[in-house]
Amino acid sequence: MSVAGFITAQRAQYAIPTRAPVGRWGCSQAWFYKWAHGDASVRRARREQLTVAVRRAFAAHRGCYGSPRITADLREEGWQVSVNTVAAVMAEQGLRARRKRRRRGCTRAGRGRWRAPDLVRRRFAGDKLNWKRYGDGTEVVTDEGTLYLDSVLDVASRRIIGFALSEHHDADLAYGASAMAVAVRGGRDEIRG
Repeated sequence: MSVAGFITAQRAQYAIPTRAPVGRWGCSQAWFYKWAHGDASVRRARREQLTVAVRRAFAAHRGCYGSPRITADLREEGWQVSVNTVAAVMAEQGLRARRKRRRRGCTRAGRGRWRAPDLVRRRFAGDKLNWKRYGDGTEVVTDEGTLYLDSVLDVASRRIIGFALSEHHDADLAYGASAMAVAVRGGRDEIRG
């Protein structure tokens, strides 16, 4: 039983006025009546409205937004509220944003027994055109899904001479970028076969 519940029971059972036990335990009468009749203050009403608005915004973003983004949404709706207040309301409600999952890389360097030979011997400068070329693969995240971009760079001119874009990161994509690079620098006769 809480202190306020005990005071209420004593008042009902023995007709003891509220002032006596409240004063003895160092509680204020305002606190007791707030407990007994509920908090009808403007501040409490605003906090309850804010709680509903935070819960609605959190659900609208499927639990992915934290307090800074929800605060921004609420400010757009006209609320004057701080990030810390929204964080406190979210903590009271047990609302916690989902963390972004860590991206896993496609390649793991140095894990296997076989390694490709270092034909460049760590010398990345080039003097002649078409002598050294580097390839690179990049993942591009779009609204419609993930795309993969492979490109071929000529070291001497520092220009992209071939590229290919695909939904799958496979050998056909790398071949497409290489074939384009050969066609750009060597002509169509170079890529036959």
